[in-house]
Amino acid sequence: MSDSNDKLALVTGASRGIGKAIALELGRRDFIIAGTATTQAGAEGVSALLAEEGVAGRGYRADVGSSQSVEELMQALLDGPGAPAVLVNNAGITRDNLLLRMKEDEWNEVININLNSMFRLARACLKPMTRARWGRIINISSVVGSSGNPGQSNYCASKAGIEGFTRSLAREIGSRGITVNAVAPGFIKTDMTGALPENQAREMLKQIPLQRLGRAEEVAAVVRFLASDGGAYITGETVHVNGGMYLA
Repeated sequence: MSDSNDKLALVTGASRGIGKAIALELGRRDFIIAGTATTQAGAEGVSALLAEEGVAGRGYRADVGSSQSVEELMQALLDGPGAPAVLVNNAGITRDNLLLRMKEDEWNEVININLNSMFRLARACLKPMTRARWGRIINISSVVGSSGNPGQSNYCASKAGIEGFTRSLAREIGSRGITVNAVAPGFIKTDMTGALPENQAREMLKQIPLQRLGRAEEVAAVVRFLASDGGAYITGETVHVNGGMYLA
């Protein structure tokens, strides 16, 4: 499935977790990687990781919550490796709280980083993708965008919005040879889930028919397929990667 022809893949939030796994997976399939992090140290860490793994590309510091920062990132790419052929919108945050206690800033920050960023980045990438008549936009959602989760109304709203955005944009730009899809992970093994108390971990596993947490590499494998020529006839879809805990 090495059919990238050295295309540039922009992966936001590439310094750790799912974003890191996606950047490495696409890089091993001969994509050139531009991976973002929120700090300069994080960007340098992405560059070091890619070099260590023999992957072409580098890290870039970017705040996806800022239109100016996104514009500066795109200009840096155009002045350097070129326009992204693949955009993976992965960067996201949580600010969990019960709605009765949720501050307006907690709501707005999650919506801005998780959802508004996709508008900024997709809009910035559409012109070069349209000119090339080829493009892949892959938005990382979450199982809770479909199932809901107490204490995460802001996060769930942002993820449900991502899926609606994905369907609408897929209809809008399909005639230009650009596909738009979402990938919705379930409970994935991360530093955060690894630190859960044993009783919480057991309760979590009861919700998953496969009786285990997912791996970031399993999410990355789905992204790789959607970015490849093999995924060319899939658009407007949300692909659930959750071990059966939510059946759409």
